[in-house]
Amino acid sequence: MSRRSNGLVSVWAEAQRQQQRQQEAQARYHRDQERQQRSYQREVARTHREQRAAYREQREAEARRRTEDLDARVESLQGLLAAGCRAPAFRAVALTRAEQIEAFSPGQLAHPIHMPDPNQYQPQGGWTATRRAQAQAETRSRFERDWQAAHAAETQRQHQLAAYQAQYRQWAEAQLSEIRRHNANIAEMTTGLRNGDPEAAVEYFSAALYASAGWPEDLPRQVSAAYDSGARQLVLNWELPKYDVVPEAKSVRYMINADQEKESPRPATQRRALYRDVLAQCLLLVLRDLFAADEFGALESVALNGFVDDHDPTTGRRAPIFLGTVMASRSTFAALQLEQVNAVNCLVDGLRGQLSSRPDQYAPVRPGRVPEDVGNGVVTHGGDDEPDLYEMDPIAFEALVADLFRAMGMQAVTTQRSNDGGVDVDALDPTPIRGGKIVVQVKRYRNTVPPTAVRDLYGTVQDAGANKGVLVTTSGFGPGSHTFANGKPLELVAGSELVDLLHRHGLRGRLGSGVRTVPAQRTAPDSEVSTDDHNMLGMYWSGSVALDVCALVCHGNRVLDDDHFVFFNNPQTPDGTVRALIPVAPDRAAIQVTFDALPAQADRLVVIAAVDPVANPAADLSGFADAGIRLLDSEGAQLDQLEVSDGRANETALVLGSFRRRSNGDWEFVTGGKGYRGGLEELVQEYGIDVA
Repeated sequence: MSRRSNGLVSVWAEAQRQQQRQQEAQARYHRDQERQQRSYQREVARTHREQRAAYREQREAEARRRTEDLDARVESLQGLLAAGCRAPAFRAVALTRAEQIEAFSPGQLAHPIHMPDPNQYQPQGGWTATRRAQAQAETRSRFERDWQAAHAAETQRQHQLAAYQAQYRQWAEAQLSEIRRHNANIAEMTTGLRNGDPEAAVEYFSAALYASAGWPEDLPRQVSAAYDSGARQLVLNWELPKYDVVPEAKSVRYMINADQEKESPRPATQRRALYRDVLAQCLLLVLRDLFAADEFGALESVALNGFVDDHDPTTGRRAPIFLGTVMASRSTFAALQLEQVNAVNCLVDGLRGQLSSRPDQYAPVRPGRVPEDVGNGVVTHGGDDEPDLYEMDPIAFEALVADLFRAMGMQAVTTQRSNDGGVDVDALDPTPIRGGKIVVQVKRYRNTVPPTAVRDLYGTVQDAGANKGVLVTTSGFGPGSHTFANGKPLELVAGSELVDLLHRHGLRGRLGSGVRTVPAQRTAPDSEVSTDDHNMLGMYWSGSVALDVCALVCHGNRVLDDDHFVFFNNPQTPDGTVRALIPVAPDRAAIQVTFDALPAQADRLVVIAAVDPVANPAADLSGFADAGIRLLDSEGAQLDQLEVSDGRANETALVLGSFRRRSNGDWEFVTGGKGYRGGLEELVQEYGIDVA
């Protein structure tokens, strides 16, 4: 017999199924939560990786940018000269200012006040005649009041405008006056430059360097300069960049693990070579800027010394340290293709300049001609209690120079007075490699040392087999001497430098009373005749050839004696009647003559010219043209202008003409024209000068 269910089982079964479904739903929920959590974690991890990758890429990009900046800096330093040569040349017109000023702009004062329109004033209201009359009176009164106010405002505007216009005219006139004064100064400077004025030359060429478009803005610009109008030579010291101009780092890379950038150092030899190349490029670029700016033909040559303004490693004191020096003539420099040269080779070999071998250690070079050598004053050190080098006994002076060399760490002795071969002091520098035997000549001069003395010293160095020759003087050296010594084992020590060396090494000495004025003309201190009533002969010519202009005091076609041959090594006759002068523009050579005081037996003064074999060793007189002699009185007033013959090819010496004494005592000029292929030596032999 079957049992009937009471439904409890089905209820229980349903409850079990509900519970199972809840458990499955809960399991699905947990699985979804876990899946979402894992997805979130993966998303966070992916975002973190992307952020780290982006951060890494950013740091690596920054390192690459810094490396590219370093490469670009090095590339710009290597192309400094080429880029500078492409810059436009400086011109004097760049210094002038246009006569333009800001136009008058009165602003709101330019607009008149709007006057009331009576048609805009209409009476309002009024039903009665009385009210209408009252409204019309009020309207008329309002119009008159507004018109009076507008008229007063317009009157005030016109007064303010007139005052403003007067102020503007005053301001404009002052501005125009300043511009015209500035332009007049520029015109005066250019005129002075054409006439060889030293101050104008220094001002113009300094402006050319400061305004140079080819000189990088981040490099220093500091110059001291002087202009030798006689030699048409600019002598200057120019500041060079320091060693840190070359980047110390070669590249930069990002270190992931350390999370920092690391710089790879540039090899020391590479950095030193690049710095040396930069210095050479800077010096060549300065020369280029100067010659390119010379639109007036004022520069025959440039003597350039490059220095850094830093602490001297030997003394610790801040001082200019010269790292390069060069003397370049216009003709030599014009032949260079600067954009194609190796800067160091061009400076050292092509122009025979000097460049520090270890500029990274500020190893100095000896500057050539410096601005202080050019001026009319020579500043000396020491007081009156120190010995005057001008007045010192010659033997004592040589002994003092020997003491100086010994104080500098060398072995030095004075030589015997005879058979010394032109050597006053024998010195030996014990320093390895750069040391060796040194021959020293001492010149206790008051006038400029002639180039022949420097040439003689060079011959002595070669004959003695010495490593170096040193010429010490109480005076100074001209451009011809520096040109000859350039690139040779010679050192020229001028008076001011000598005094400085003496004091630096504990010795004493001064030049005269402290400041000695170099006379404009080379005179003997004990002239035997008065030269108040004299004439000056100013020689001028076109062309770039450098000439020595000389004079022969003759009887007929024979010079009286060797002392009456006035040239660079004998600047005057014994009695002072004929003297070589420093020329003043437009003259390129000058001679002073006291005709009435010439010796009684002299009946002829012959003026000759010869190519300077040092400045122009390969030149001839084909570059001597448009020549003449200006005859001036003692006050500089021109009395006559005498024409002379032009030079010819293959000839190196020429008789310009002669002044001949007539029977009545007057002098007349006879043009010459005879040329010589053998130079000055062949010419003077015909007048009885023995050159053997």
